[in-house]
Amino acid sequence: MGHTTSKDGATIGWEASGAGPALLLVHGTTADHTRWAGVAPGFESEFTVVAMDRRGRGGSADGPEYDLQREAEDVAAVVEAIGGPVRVVGHSYGAACSLEAALLTDGITRMVLYEPPIPTGLPMYPPGLPDRIQALIDNGELEPALELFFRKVVRMPDEELATYRTLPAWKVRIQLAPTIPRELAIDQHYEFIPGKYADLRIPVRLLRGGDSPELFRRAVSTLQEALPAASVAVLPNQQHIAMDLAPELFVTEVMGFLAE
Repeated sequence: MGHTTSKDGATIGWEASGAGPALLLVHGTTADHTRWAGVAPGFESEFTVVAMDRRGRGGSADGPEYDLQREAEDVAAVVEAIGGPVRVVGHSYGAACSLEAALLTDGITRMVLYEPPIPTGLPMYPPGLPDRIQALIDNGELEPALELFFRKVVRMPDEELATYRTLPAWKVRIQLAPTIPRELAIDQHYEFIPGKYADLRIPVRLLRGGDSPELFRRAVSTLQEALPAASVAVLPNQQHIAMDLAPELFVTEVMGFLAE
């Protein structure tokens, strides 16, 4: 595992595989670098795939105080450590971190952002949900906390959740449930300011599921308006986890954009 030091001194780790130009993968909530196992082989023939652990999980340390900006600095630090032009794929919360990182480094040349949960005015979750999840975590009920997150925040359909629970990554996600509340606070502590991105000229492909809830549809639309070189690709019959439920489709969409 490779490591680098972020701006606040936290050690950030990653796993690398394949050969070619660098492709950095940034995972979302309750995940680590292993969440990409189903799609990484599809990229390895063309790219050196670098799957990082976001802070507080896997091979990455945590910091004394949490803030999304620290996560953006982590992504930027990994990009700088890789060196040379880096393409970035960010999923969900990791996509929000990647977006902010693009303002901190010149090393990113292309980005794929899959349904980042930026605040758009729509409620992200029912009132009191973070407290309910925290209470379950405090009581040691990590799996119920995780299920509540997927049902009420991601809005995952029952049949999709049933499939997801059978995947190897589910056990990893249970153990990482304590990181959920701090990331749910994105709607309170993160302000999306469109004007910040006026000079961000790198090509960006925004992915969204064709069946995704309005929350993610609006987020993608908001980003498309704000990013000068953004385009949108819709993943038919998918929602928030196409890399798990339709990996070939996901790889095809990403590879097509990176080859443009």
